[in-house]
Amino acid sequence: MPAHPVRPGRTPDRLKDRPTWLISRAFARSSALLAAGFEADGDGLRGYHYRLLAALEQWGPASQADLGRDTGIDRSDVTAALTELESRGLVERRVDPDHRRRKIVTITPQGGDALVGLDAVIDRTQAAVLAPLTAAQRRQFVDLMAKLLD
Repeated sequence: MPAHPVRPGRTPDRLKDRPTWLISRAFARSSALLAAGFEADGDGLRGYHYRLLAALEQWGPASQADLGRDTGIDRSDVTAALTELESRGLVERRVDPDHRRRKIVTITPQGGDALVGLDAVIDRTQAAVLAPLTAAQRRQFVDLMAKLLD
């Protein structure tokens, strides 16, 4: 069923205090803002590109399969996204000499630069999403969300 924007003030009372409803609405809002940010300032890159670049930058070279598992991206989508990143010179793929069927992916210096640019897009989006909260509330919100995901 396609998602439609919910009109302000038009949420049924029995949903207003349900955490699952609130989380899904916050997710929808933040996802829309993030997609718009990537569209405007992401130089054609998207959230899944960011996740792959961030993983490579933090953890170093990895197999495509490990990248998929570590970032929660489907294997076929990892392959397509890495092809896009490789065509832009943001990553390099080499055959693993120990396992000829496996490819090892490495972030390039240009990929590191792109990651910094995408950080700025995400930082602006985070600021917009969390704008109604004080600094202390933001920290508490992040801590509580992290606890839910542990």
